[in-house]
Amino acid sequence: MDWLCLPSFSSAACFAALLGTADHGFWKIAPEGKIKRTRRAYAVQTMIVETTFETSSGAVTLIDFMPIKGEHSNVIRIVRGIRGEVAMRAELALRFDYGRTVPWVTRDQNELHAVAGPDMVVVRARHESGRKIDMTGEGLTTIAEFVVRQGDTASFTLTYSSSLGEVPKPVDVEACLTETKRYWTSWMTACTYKGEYADAVGRSLMTLKAMTYKPSGGIVAAVTSSLPESIGGVRNWDYRYCWLRDTSFTLLVLMLAGYRDEAIEWRKWLLRAVAGDPAQVQTIYGICGERELQEWEADWLPGYEHSKPVRIGNGAVGQFQLDVFGEVAAALARTPQAEDDIRVSASALQASLINHLCDVWEKPDEGIWEVRGPRRHFTHSKVMAWVAVDRAIKSADRYDQTAEVKRWKKVREKIRAEVLSKGFDKKLNSFVQYYGSKQLDASCLRIALVGFLPPEDPRIIGTVEAIAKHLMPNGGLNAGLVERYDTRKSPDGLPGSEGSFLACSFWMVTNLWLIGRKEEAKTLYERLLALRNDVGLISEEYDAKDKRQVGNFPQALSHIAQIHAAFALSGQWSPDIMNDSAPS
Repeated sequence: MDWLCLPSFSSAACFAALLGTADHGFWKIAPEGKIKRTRRAYAVQTMIVETTFETSSGAVTLIDFMPIKGEHSNVIRIVRGIRGEVAMRAELALRFDYGRTVPWVTRDQNELHAVAGPDMVVVRARHESGRKIDMTGEGLTTIAEFVVRQGDTASFTLTYSSSLGEVPKPVDVEACLTETKRYWTSWMTACTYKGEYADAVGRSLMTLKAMTYKPSGGIVAAVTSSLPESIGGVRNWDYRYCWLRDTSFTLLVLMLAGYRDEAIEWRKWLLRAVAGDPAQVQTIYGICGERELQEWEADWLPGYEHSKPVRIGNGAVGQFQLDVFGEVAAALARTPQAEDDIRVSASALQASLINHLCDVWEKPDEGIWEVRGPRRHFTHSKVMAWVAVDRAIKSADRYDQTAEVKRWKKVREKIRAEVLSKGFDKKLNSFVQYYGSKQLDASCLRIALVGFLPPEDPRIIGTVEAIAKHLMPNGGLNAGLVERYDTRKSPDGLPGSEGSFLACSFWMVTNLWLIGRKEEAKTLYERLLALRNDVGLISEEYDAKDKRQVGNFPQALSHIAQIHAAFALSGQWSPDIMNDSAPS
C-alpha cells in the first residue's frame, strides 16, 4: 500500500510512497522468499482485494479491505495459508502529513501506537494459531516476520483515531470480513442493468460507491492527487474533491442503475454545497461542501516517476466555468426529492441560479477542461448554459409557476441561436472548441447526449466524424482513444502534452451508437474495456505510446461514462431521458 489518506479522502496521507519513495510511507506484506507467481482479483461483487502468492514452499492469499466506516477508519489485512508453508514479512513505515512527519512509535507486544500531533494510528497483529507476531523497529520502519502454514490465518489491523481520545478497541477481523462481504453483495442486488457488460458495470458502480463519503453523500473525482497526465510532466492535479460538473452524469447513472438512495444523498450534498449567493457558486467543493481548497505544492515529494510538482488542493476552485450551471440544473431536475431535503428549496435555489445565469451567460469562461489560459466563449459551456435554462423551464412548468419563465424562454432561444451560428464551422462540418476557432474539442460529443440537438442531425454526425478523424490519432476509431483537444494547437496555459481522455472515448461510443454505427460503437467499447487494469479500474487518461493508464486513479468520470455507454448499448438509455425533467 503506497497511498492512504485517513480519516477521509481529502485528509493528509499517512502512506505517500506513491508520490515519492519508501521513506514517505508504505505498508508491504509479502513472502520473504522468491515469488513464483502472483495474481489478484476482487472477491465477486465486493471491494475486497484478494492477492495470491505462490512460492516454492507453498501458497498464501492476502485479503485487503476496509470495513464500512463506523466510529473509526480501519484497514484490515488477512493472510491465509493455502498450501504448504510460507515465511512472510511485513514492513510498515507510517509518515503523516504526506510523508513529511515521522510519528512517535511505541510498542506493546502485538500492538503498535504511532502518534504525531492530532493523529494516531494503532496497528495490531494476531496469529490465529496462537503464535506471537513480533513487530520490531528497524530504522524508521516496523518489521514483522512470521510463518503461515496451510489452514493458518494471520491478520493485521490499522486503525486511525484522534490522538486526543482513547485508544480504539480491537475489532473482530473475521466478523468485519463477513459483514463487508455481505454489505457489498447486498448492495449489488439493487442494480437494474440488463446487458452483456454486467461485470464491468457492476465494478464501476461499486467503485463510485467506494468513492462516496458516507456522512455527506459527496463523491470524489478520484482518490489520488498528482498522478501525472503525462509521465514526467507538470499536469498533476489533486482530484480528491467533488466537482459540480460530475453531478448530473453521476445522478443519471445512479438513477439508471437503481440506486435512488445514493442519488438522493448526492442531491442533498449538492443543495448544501451551492446554497447561498449564486454569484459565489464554485466548480469544486470539499467532500462536506467546503469552499476553501487552496492549492499548494508538497515540494518534499519527488512525484510519481519524478513527475513534479505534487499539488495539494485545486486552484480551479476559483475559476468561472459556465457549464456547471447546466450540470446543476439537470441534476436538480432529474433527482427525486428527499423527505429531509434540508432547509433549501430546490425550486427556489434553481430559480436563483438561472436568474444569475441569464445575467452572465454571455461572458467567456475557463470551460469544462479548466484551462489555465485565457477565457473563451467555449461552445460546450454555452450548450450547457442552454441546458440549464431548458431544464429550469421544464421544472417550472411542473412545479414552480412563480418562476420568470417568459424571460428564461427568451434567453434559451438566444443561446441556441448563438451556438448554432458561432459554435459550428461549416467548412469543418463540426462544432468547434470556442467561437471563431478552427479547433475541435471532444466536449462537443456531449451536445447530442444532453439533448441540444437530436443525434440524427447532420451537424451532430459531422461533429462525430470530425472528432474521430482529428482527435483519435494512432489509428482513429481502430485505436479507441479520444483526445480532449490538440494541446499543440489549443493553448491551455500549460506546457507539455497529456494522454487520451477515457471519458471522451466512452462519449464517442455513445455517440456512434446513437447515430446508428452500432457495430463500431460496440467494438470501440470493448476495446476500451480492455484498457482497464487487472481488477477492472480505470484512470483519467491512457498513454497509447507507452500503453499505460495515466492521470488520477480511479477516475469517477471515466467510470461514469463507461456505465452510461453500457446502458446506451443495451437500449436502456436515450437522450430523451435527459430532456425529461420529471423525477423518477
